[in-house]
Amino acid sequence: MSVEPTTGPTVGPTLETVGWVGSAGEGVVRLIDQTRLPSEFLQIDCPDVETVWEAITMLRVRGAPAIGVAAAFGAVLGARRRGLASIETVRDALRASTARLRTSRPTAVNLFWALDRMDRVGEAEAALADSPAALLDRLLLEAKTIEQEDRAMCRAIGRHGAELIGQGQGVLTHCNAGGLATSDYGTALAVIFSAAEQGKSVHVYADETRPLLQGARLTAWELQRRNIPVTVICDSMAAQVMKEGRVQAVVVGADRIAANGDSANKIGTYGVALAARAHEIPFYVAAPSSTFDLALPDGSLIPIEERDPREVTHGFGRQTVPDGVDVYNPAFDVTPARLISGIITEKGVIAPVSTEGIRAMLLG
Repeated sequence: MSVEPTTGPTVGPTLETVGWVGSAGEGVVRLIDQTRLPSEFLQIDCPDVETVWEAITMLRVRGAPAIGVAAAFGAVLGARRRGLASIETVRDALRASTARLRTSRPTAVNLFWALDRMDRVGEAEAALADSPAALLDRLLLEAKTIEQEDRAMCRAIGRHGAELIGQGQGVLTHCNAGGLATSDYGTALAVIFSAAEQGKSVHVYADETRPLLQGARLTAWELQRRNIPVTVICDSMAAQVMKEGRVQAVVVGADRIAANGDSANKIGTYGVALAARAHEIPFYVAAPSSTFDLALPDGSLIPIEERDPREVTHGFGRQTVPDGVDVYNPAFDVTPARLISGIITEKGVIAPVSTEGIRAMLLG
């Protein structure tokens, strides 16, 4: 993994969180190292599957859609790692690489969706390609298509969601579901960005999102770049801020949504949903259709990643828990569909949230 230091992001609000640089045969995956934000903006080049796997695992790239895009590009790197001796060589290397990438993180379904798609294209095109290089080119085209589709879906989510936000409202969000979590525009933050582009005055309250502070480090950074007013609060302050009447809507992202609408998102989201219900504040989930897992009837079957206890005991380098104390560190929780006012997708808003409504929107 090589590092490309820069003094700041490209001029303008657009972010290329993850992308491909170069040809199919010699290119690399370039991504923003989100572990260095907000104090340092670094782009890193990943030349092989293992560096992409490490970037996903260590949260250098994070957010369900962005993980899916990174994995798709990583599959291209893996497809060429055994050389281009034959079409079968490329196909077999692709299979091995997608299997490896599937082990990086368990909860975000976009990862598996993108890798399944790359595998299907690899199998179909292996029978049609006239050379190993042609097969590799086709795989890169598919990965770039996944990236472009994500951009389009996020823009559509923003347009649909902005209709739910009123002039002068306060909106609370949890974790980061902005451009850094997708190809460039976000899901939950796409709603805010679109509302602002429509001329609506919106004030965002960003939960800091313990233990890795994605809200404080990343969401606040993105909103500040777009000159959207943002106030960072500790996670434990959300209910009080609602009680004070500062918040009129909650919008969050998702990493996997079951067939009935139960939604997995960053740990702490469930508590925010309960507080929103107690204060009669609408709670919205914003996610593309690729985040739905219709094979799971409800959220009890969503796999929940448990991460290194040191993220809690030694957050950002300083020990805050005594040695020998047990730590439980689930990265996600599941908000029941009954607490969700609507799910904002690229196809429209699903409300009320139900199995029938989801199927009608996604498959109708």
